[in-house]
Amino acid sequence: MLMQRLTTNRPKQGKVASFLREESGVMAPHMLIFFFIMLLVGGLAVDLMRFETRRVELQNTMDRATLAAASLENLLVPQDVVRSYFEAAGLLENLDGVTVTEAMNSRTVSATATVRSDNYFMSMMDTPYLEALNTSEAEQRVSNVEIAMVLDVSGSMQNTPSRIANLKIAAKDFIDTVLDQDTDNKISISIVPYNGQVNLGPNLFSKFTVTQTHGTPNSYCIDLPTSTYSSTSVSRSTPFPQTPHVDSWSSTSTSNSYSTLAGPTYSNGLYSNMWCQPNAANYVVVHGNNRNQLKNAIGGLVAVGATSIDLGMKWGSMLLDPSSQSIVSELAGSGQVPSYFSSRPASFNDNDTMKVIVLMTDGENFTQERHNPTEYRTGQAPIWRSNGDGMLSVYHNRSNTSYDYWVPHRSEWRTAPWNSGSGTTRLNWNQVWAIARTNWVAWQLFARPLGGGSSSLRSDYYNTWRDNFRSYTDVTEMNSRLDQLCEEAKSKGILVYGIAFEAPTNGQTAIQECASSPSSTYFFNAQGSEIQTSFDLIASNLSQLRLTQ
Repeated sequence: MLMQRLTTNRPKQGKVASFLREESGVMAPHMLIFFFIMLLVGGLAVDLMRFETRRVELQNTMDRATLAAASLENLLVPQDVVRSYFEAAGLLENLDGVTVTEAMNSRTVSATATVRSDNYFMSMMDTPYLEALNTSEAEQRVSNVEIAMVLDVSGSMQNTPSRIANLKIAAKDFIDTVLDQDTDNKISISIVPYNGQVNLGPNLFSKFTVTQTHGTPNSYCIDLPTSTYSSTSVSRSTPFPQTPHVDSWSSTSTSNSYSTLAGPTYSNGLYSNMWCQPNAANYVVVHGNNRNQLKNAIGGLVAVGATSIDLGMKWGSMLLDPSSQSIVSELAGSGQVPSYFSSRPASFNDNDTMKVIVLMTDGENFTQERHNPTEYRTGQAPIWRSNGDGMLSVYHNRSNTSYDYWVPHRSEWRTAPWNSGSGTTRLNWNQVWAIARTNWVAWQLFARPLGGGSSSLRSDYYNTWRDNFRSYTDVTEMNSRLDQLCEEAKSKGILVYGIAFEAPTNGQTAIQECASSPSSTYFFNAQGSEIQTSFDLIASNLSQLRLTQ
């Protein structure tokens, strides 16, 4: 019986031993551990990828935003530009701050933003989220700045003396503020004083092909035809006549009797009613940065004469037109311009150069008088002057008589010029205009002798000869020329900043329409000492004048 029980239990013991010896399931615990680790690593990768995707998205948005805000072509507030990019991307809450640094010729925009991503798997490792601070900085810099200050020095600036005084203070401060920011000779300033004309000065005047010259010292103006106002350039090869040294504005007595020889009106050393006053104080200054010389030029300005805003704008834009580079180079070669500005003005498509005109007036365009070409500008006149008493005689070819010389101070006809026995000199027209105003010549030497005893004939001859001597450019045409020129300048990337200083409505309109924008960014309507504020704001905010090319 015992042997039977032992035999019966052997199979059970064999199964246990077999189970203990079996190795096929021994890896299951390790696989579970490895699976858990793989799941954790995969989750970690998912969390990291989610975070990196958001970080890259935010960084790309920030880079685009700072680049757009730093562009000098951008007219909007830089901080608003950055915020608009983040808002469009749905990331505005991530933006921490925007810093903008602006200088005369550059803008730097930097931004900081925090990216945060909640974790799905890493939270099990006590890391609920991932976070990083992103930064981006963009800068656009214009290396060179060319400025033309086009300043009204017409008689109205002196008629109210505070105007010219305030202008000088404001313009000098402007020069100081602008040049304080320039340590590398990158900023050049030209000064174009204008009234009825622009006195170029002998150095700049000599760079053009000028005809009908008169040689009067300190008088260097050129008559430009309307056709030149379609461009910012002035040809060096095209012949242009010099503005005559003549008083074509002042009136004269028109009674049927002699009035004393009336020359140009004279005031404070200037011929005030001439279109080109012989005044060295109002010469154009070309591309300089010596602040003492520039401020001395401003301090010496003399206000006199009429107002031709279009002409001032023409010469100001010419100094920024690359076609004048040869002129500046030659002036630099003769020491009239600093050598480091010899290659100015730069081309219009030079992205490293900002071109700016500051156009200022206290008035409006005033009808411009011009002497008619050739026959009454140069060459011999039919007029003789006595070498003794200086009295004039004029020759008229009258038929059936030998009494062809009219002597106005004697109110009589003669067979020879007055005092011909003692000596007379036949004058050329330049010499005539140097001693007699246009209206006096038209009346005393032409209307009186040719009109005879008829007042209506005298009046007709007077009007005829005044028209022979001179012609007009009316205000409508001058305004049209100004508009055309301003649009041309702006289309080429020249930034025009306008100041209407105690100007009438028409003057305000002209300046505002010429400015790069009618907004207060580019246009000021100043009264009294506000002109100083206007210039100060231009100087301190020149970086807000954006390149448009």
